[in-house]
Amino acid sequence: MLPYERISHAIGDSTAKGNTALIPFMTAGYPEPEAFIDTLRAVASVGDVVEIGVPFSDPMADGMTIQRSSFSAIENGVTLNWIFEQLEQSGNDIESPLVMMSYLNPLLAFGYDKLAKRARDTGVCAFIVPDLPFEESEEIRLTLEAHGVGLIQLVTPATPDNRLKMLSEVSRGFLYAVTITGITGGHSGLPNDLADYLDKVSSVSSLPVCAGFGIRSAADVINVGRHAAGAIVGSALVEVLEREEDPATFLRNLR
Repeated sequence: MLPYERISHAIGDSTAKGNTALIPFMTAGYPEPEAFIDTLRAVASVGDVVEIGVPFSDPMADGMTIQRSSFSAIENGVTLNWIFEQLEQSGNDIESPLVMMSYLNPLLAFGYDKLAKRARDTGVCAFIVPDLPFEESEEIRLTLEAHGVGLIQLVTPATPDNRLKMLSEVSRGFLYAVTITGITGGHSGLPNDLADYLDKVSSVSSLPVCAGFGIRSAADVINVGRHAAGAIVGSALVEVLEREEDPATFLRNLR
């Protein structure tokens, strides 16, 4: 099984049991770099797939919560190379497939071939790059796929139908359905037309569709799960970590 196929498999295992697959997001090295692997293990003990955020100085798609966590991690010396080193030292004992969310600059600076190899060797099965348009993604996408690592595509309620179909065909692992046209971490609730949007995306995609942005509660996860395979929980989990509460307990309460 290719690394990116592990993602679809894990999501499918969850939905086959009647669950909504849970994909928690955490910023690497936040709130304390020393606790990163222990926190990751706790999150992965509940999450079907875990999304690890690579701290970046200008996280334009993220709301204040994740921006705050990103800036704090950078101040504490967290880098892409540091994350890979921590994963290597963990002994690869984290069973849940890992996905990295990163803006393009850190990946470009790291080098795509080196990135793909380090990802493959540390359990990172795919990348999400929110500031990379598909039209500019061929080099990194093909380099990653040569090592079995995927590039997950994002769609939004504003994505035209023909582009939605194209992005669903080239995505790997799952198709990321952004629930709103805005940034992460909103408190205003999920949009009223969410069901129609997710039903449309799910009808087009042969991959599992996972919805993210604005998912904060068990009710949100249930709502999303009626129309998509998985729910991505980001800012709400980062806030739990910020308050030094137990992330595994929070995630279990979303089930």
